[in-house]
Parts: sequence; structure tokens; C-alpha cells
Amino acid sequence: MKSIRILGTGYYVPPKVLTNADLKEMGLDTTDEWIVQRTGVSERRIADPDIATSDLAYDASLKALEMAGMTAKDLDLIILATITPDTGCPSAANWLQAKIDAPQAITFDVTAACSGFIFALNVAEQYLKNRTWKYVLVVASEVMTRTLDWTDRTTCILWGDGAGAAILTLGNEGPVILSTHIHTDGAGGQDLLMPGGGSKTTPISHESVDKGLHTLNMIEANASFRVAVRHFVESIKEAAEFNSVAVEDIDWFVPHQANLRMFRSIAKTLKIPFGKFYVTLHKYGNISSASCAISLAEAVEDGSIKKGDLVCLPVFGGGLTWGSALIRW
Repeated sequence: MKSIRILGTGYYVPPKVLTNADLKEMGLDTTDEWIVQRTGVSERRIADPDIATSDLAYDASLKALEMAGMTAKDLDLIILATITPDTGCPSAANWLQAKIDAPQAITFDVTAACSGFIFALNVAEQYLKNRTWKYVLVVASEVMTRTLDWTDRTTCILWGDGAGAAILTLGNEGPVILSTHIHTDGAGGQDLLMPGGGSKTTPISHESVDKGLHTLNMIEANASFRVAVRHFVESIKEAAEFNSVAVEDIDWFVPHQANLRMFRSIAKTLKIPFGKFYVTLHKYGNISSASCAISLAEAVEDGSIKKGDLVCLPVFGGGLTWGSALIRW
């Protein structure tokens, strides 16, 4: 019986590194010790001013296509998860389609904040199961550093830029996606948001910019931390129970890269070794929807994830959104 298979993965992060020491030199009231202790982030990658979300997605997609032994001409569908598209219209997926030269592919964006990659996998899963299309490129890409107030140390220390991608098909060979699970709670959407840019505040004005409506805002960080931990734990349990496996039998947890203290709390709650968490947060920061995709591709590339491993991808993001995927590699 055919199932959803991963044919290839890939990721790309910009070469420019911004360290915690660099932030201090920029005049931010912080230290490397303060940031690492609270978040686990030591440095993050920054896209050059002329690089857009679809440019990062392009490089990640080419790597995934190369691993899959395919070209862009083979793709039937491109789903791009992002909250930082190149333009309000058209979608970032449209720009990506043109750059990789895949005019035959249907393209659209998915917006689910930091949970975007899993939401996009879930959407792709439905099309593949219905046999609507054969080969799907799922890519998550963000230029989060364009959304920041660099004087706000509660937010600007967290984020970075990058992209991760996967090629999916319905088949009998390769790593199998056992299940995906997604959830939303719109009532909690005010806790992490970028108020400006939408119909509520357009047209953009000097007043809306001066009010900081076009930069990312985090409200009640401590409360959000507790909610995130709860949903991470629920998502992991949901994936395990749905597939009739024990949480302790999962070989790797590749979560959205939110906060190192959060990972330790999740591990403690579930009574699993912290060493089972694949962490890229320290060197890339939080790249919203792309974090999970980048971490998965890197874990495959460096050999951490091996054939037969059971891999869980739990995510949580603004919206509120959360979910998970379970993969047998």
C-alpha cells in the first residue's frame, strides 16, 4: 500500500552571522550570557538587503531536488510556508516557481507562523492521498530579521533567516510520513503578532510605523512559554498515540526551534532524554516556519537521522497554531 514518502530534503541559511556580542556592539542593552541563559541563542543568520524569502527558498529547494534526483520540471505543486513573503501579492511561491523554472507547477503560500512547515506538509498530504498531483515541493522560508525592532531586546535577540525544503510523493520507497496533526486557536492570536501590513492598518502611514505596528510583538512572554510547552507536549503525545507507539520509542525530536529552556521543560515533562532533541537554535535562532524544516534537513545531512529512525516534528507558533508529524526514516 502506497504512503506519503520524502524523496529529498534541503536547507539554506545566509552566510552572514550576527552574534550576541554583535548585538551588544549595536547598542542593545544585553549580553551574550543574558541571551544564552534565557533563550539558548548564541548567533543567528541574516539575509543581505537584496535577498528575499523566495531567494532563500530557491537554494533550499535546489538541494532537496538534487537529493531526490529530480528537476523542477518534475514538480506538480509547490507549497511555501511563510509569514514574510516577498510581496503581499503575488505569493512567495509564485516568485519561487519562476526562479526554479517550474511553470507547470501549481503554487501557493501557507501562513501558520512557526507551525507553517507542518501545516504545509498536512496540505500536501491531502493532495497526494487524493492522487491530485504526484510530486510536491514543500518549502518553509523566512526573512524574520525584516520584521524586528532592533531596540527591543525581548524580540530582536530571537530571530534569524533561512529556508528548508522537502520533496514528497505517494509511493513505496523512502522515509514515510506516518501522520501529520494540526491545530489552531484564533482567540490566542494576539499573543504573538505583527499588527501592521494587513487590512486593519492599511494604508501604511507614518503614524502606523511610528507606533511600531509593522514589527513583531510578543505579549506576556511567560504565559506564552507555558502555553507553548503544553501544546508541544500534547502534539508529541498525539502523534505517538495515533500511530500506537510509545513516546520513549521515538528516536529523534526535531522541534520548532523556539527556546532551549522550553525543550528542557518538554523533555522533563515527557521523561525523555534531552539528547533526543535535535537543536539548531544556538546557531540559527528562531526562523519561524523554516526552523523545523532546516533542522530536519540538517539532521539528515549530518547523519544524525538514520534509516529506520522514528522522528517526531512538534511545532508551535503564533495564531495560535501547533501540531506535529511523525516520520519513519
